[in-house]
Amino acid sequence: MTKTHQLEATLRSLSLSGMLDTIEARLAQAHAGELGHVEFLQTLCEDELSRRDAAGIIRRVRAARFEQACAIEDFDFSYNPKVPAALIRDLATLRFVDAGESVILHGPVGVGKTMVAQALGHHACRRGHSALFTKTSRLLADLAGGHADRSWDTRLRRWARPQVLILDDFAMRDFTVTQADDLYELVTERSSKSTIFTANRQAADWYPLFPNTPLVLGRVAQGSTAPPRSATSNSVECLGVTPWPSRARPTSSVLLRSTEPASHWPRSASRWEWVRRPSDEPS
Repeated sequence: MTKTHQLEATLRSLSLSGMLDTIEARLAQAHAGELGHVEFLQTLCEDELSRRDAAGIIRRVRAARFEQACAIEDFDFSYNPKVPAALIRDLATLRFVDAGESVILHGPVGVGKTMVAQALGHHACRRGHSALFTKTSRLLADLAGGHADRSWDTRLRRWARPQVLILDDFAMRDFTVTQADDLYELVTERSSKSTIFTANRQAADWYPLFPNTPLVLGRVAQGSTAPPRSATSNSVECLGVTPWPSRARPTSSVLLRSTEPASHWPRSASRWEWVRRPSDEPS
């Protein structure tokens, strides 16, 4: 066995496939005098790190169970100059993830709430965060099954584990007492992590859906133990045409409104409201 083959066998046994894939090219560079000894070793280590980073992204995206893989970079911000690109890019910095804050996307069906939520989750996976996407009804059904087979604690920990949890179609119907209690426990467990909610109802219309509104809804909105009306006045509003990925651009444009009224929500909950432009509705 040649020395090169011995090295390849060693790299394979150490699971250094990133180095294994590029060893021939790096040896050629070294023989040509393009890489010194230290540079050769450094380049091989960087190759291995690149492979592991790429594999980690693939693993996290697969574990997130997105319905559709979409990225912020796919959004066509040039579609309309009124697009609030700055707001979307601000969320894409993931500062809300670092701060453990919540994001609420709400508005009519078909305006892109789920797409934006998944794009933010995908971006979080690329930045090294774990994420998980699910319909709210499926999460509640899973926790309900835990009550039946006494695995509720295990299931709760599984949903609480991701750094970013996306609850799609939130507040579609009235919650039972058990469902409200489960949501309370979930957001309590996730007090230092981010949750992205998408909903067709405005957040002000959520109150009648909860049998134990004050405490549960406060924690759902904020994802922390602070009371829901503790924030000082803070609001941001922006209107513009919603950007869509260029390969899936809809025929009608929509408006995006971002608000955070202090009368209902804490400072850490970012509310985004989506509405169709009447002038753009099909005749």
